[in-house]
Amino acid sequence: MPIDVDSVLGAELAERQGSWSASDVILYHLGLGAGVPPTDPAELAYTYEGQLKVLPSFGVIPASPMLFDMLELPGMDVDLSKLLHGEQEMELYGPLPVNRAVRTSARISDVVDKGKAALVVLETVTRDAEGDQPLVTNRFSAFIRGEGGFGDGDGARSASPPPAPPARPPDVEVDCRTLPQQALLYRLSGDMNPIHADPEFARKGGFDQPILHGLCSYGMVLKAVVDSALDGDVGRVGRYRARFAGVVFPGETITVRIWQEPEAVFVEALCKDRGTPVLSNAVIEIR
Repeated sequence: MPIDVDSVLGAELAERQGSWSASDVILYHLGLGAGVPPTDPAELAYTYEGQLKVLPSFGVIPASPMLFDMLELPGMDVDLSKLLHGEQEMELYGPLPVNRAVRTSARISDVVDKGKAALVVLETVTRDAEGDQPLVTNRFSAFIRGEGGFGDGDGARSASPPPAPPARPPDVEVDCRTLPQQALLYRLSGDMNPIHADPEFARKGGFDQPILHGLCSYGMVLKAVVDSALDGDVGRVGRYRARFAGVVFPGETITVRIWQEPEAVFVEALCKDRGTPVLSNAVIEIR
């Protein structure tokens, strides 16, 4: 049955308490393919606790379990295999710390009828557990196939996409090769959806084999931008938004196309192997 919008819209989820350490940050970075070559100082900055920095996209990790919590809300009795991550937006309030105890709150900020699917926007805020300082706000846009039909189906309330890249060839192109086992490694950072590991479950979701996490591609693309366009400075990322335009199968290569502007970096990502889009309408606002 369609989502019960009256019950779901504006609903607040139970707050989650958590923490992370240098080991969690390193595991996340390794899940993105960091550490190649292993003696490169730029890669050790992601993988060695002696000089560790935190890629801003790590900010999705304490909030990601809320997507599964969302499915337990009254009026959200939907099939996990029908959920596709549509867009991700995050706002950073400063560089993320290497170690921190945090608490994350969440609410359903929008529910949109897309005809054959419902678009549900989950907004989360992760704060310092002691000082109450906000660290990162995330907005997860989830498409749930087969759950539309509760409105007019025109999706009128959905947000407009960010501006397109400049009308010129990209300033930089970076190839990011994924590992055959990368989804199995990335899921250790918390997203245990079986569509990324179980071939039978992936087929139920319409895929021939398990797919790479969208948020893994999201992080890989941000790392490519930070390393090639922002001089490795993670503190320059203020906001990062992207639309998930297609899937990546572990072992494929992602080509990241980058356009640099004074206040923002525009990005497109393609699957080099199949010539298909991976991320579109991606923009990184810089400090």
